[in-house]
Amino acid sequence: MIQQRGNMDWMLKELADDVPSIHQIVVLSADGLRIARHGGDPDVADRLAAACAGLQSLAAAVATEIPHSDGQMKLVVIEVTGGFFYLMAAGTGAYLAVLAGETVDAGLVGARMRDMVVRIGAHLTSPPRHGGQAG
Repeated sequence: MIQQRGNMDWMLKELADDVPSIHQIVVLSADGLRIARHGGDPDVADRLAAACAGLQSLAAAVATEIPHSDGQMKLVVIEVTGGFFYLMAAGTGAYLAVLAGETVDAGLVGARMRDMVVRIGAHLTSPPRHGGQAG
């Protein structure tokens, strides 16, 4: 995926263009490194990616408590005053995060994210890093 980062820019832009009120889209590795982004400030994207690593880990821990769950986090949605945050599993070791304003169609953004993951999920992977390097 890191090699295809430039190829993902148009896909992230397409998601933002399809859903009004999206402020930022970030693709991140499971360990919280930003792989790609669209919109917003790069520093915010990096902080968001780092926070998402903890959030996806927490969500997976909660999932193990649900009867008949496989323990895998699929989607986390947080609504706050001013907007929404979405975090979706997007491939092996990769996640798709979206920050959106309060006027966003909450169902539409989730559906478009899922469509994107289905279309390109095989490309949204982040191999484990060894010794600080992408493997």
